[in-house]
Amino acid sequence: MRTLVVGDIHGGLRALEQVLERAQVSSNDKVIFVGDYVDGWSENAETIRFLMNFSESYSCVFLRGNHDELVYNFLKKGDDRAMWLAHGGQASKDSYAKLSEEEIEKHIAFYEALEYYHIDKENRLFLHAGFTNMHGPQHEYYPNMVYWDRTLWEMACSLDPDISSDNPFYPRRLTLFREIYIGHTPVTRIGEITPQQKANVWNVDTGAAFKGLLSIIDADSKEFWQSDPVWTLYPDEKGRN
Repeated sequence: MRTLVVGDIHGGLRALEQVLERAQVSSNDKVIFVGDYVDGWSENAETIRFLMNFSESYSCVFLRGNHDELVYNFLKKGDDRAMWLAHGGQASKDSYAKLSEEEIEKHIAFYEALEYYHIDKENRLFLHAGFTNMHGPQHEYYPNMVYWDRTLWEMACSLDPDISSDNPFYPRRLTLFREIYIGHTPVTRIGEITPQQKANVWNVDTGAAFKGLLSIIDADSKEFWQSDPVWTLYPDEKGRN
């Protein structure tokens, strides 16, 4: 059984369908989605509908991203603050305007069931963004940090590659897990378009919301598959650009 990790989708359903086909995902695979299913391209509610149906035939882990929380707050509480709308929220709001109240309730249940993090039998951690507590995400005082934090990735990027993990100055957070898989911060910010490893942290957000691609990586072999640049699949839209 492969463990496949899917990067941030941001409403790019066409890219998701494309990359799942290219990875030849089967019912024998475990598919871990790192969150941010919405806010970006136009097919936001459609992406959630697809994921709900997909999970009926495939073994899935759905993690909570910060944008998923924002959409949930809109659906549940009517929170449509301007900052959210300007960062992809308007596309989600427009997408959900097409749904019946009955289907929206099913989507709300989906958002409420999203996991904060996942640790597998190989002591690999999967979460949307990162964690700040030196004892791991299980001990975060503010649980939502796991889908907002950027310090874990920034730390991994700035770490001297020659420093060993037994050095007393080596970040303790990185020693808790064999590997850590995240999304949240697009690797396009460091000039890359493929999943990137820094220390033992793998970032699979390859900028699908912007000018990048959507990626799936095999956590064992490190083989990866990518969609076409997502913006080319939505030529009449801006996404989050």
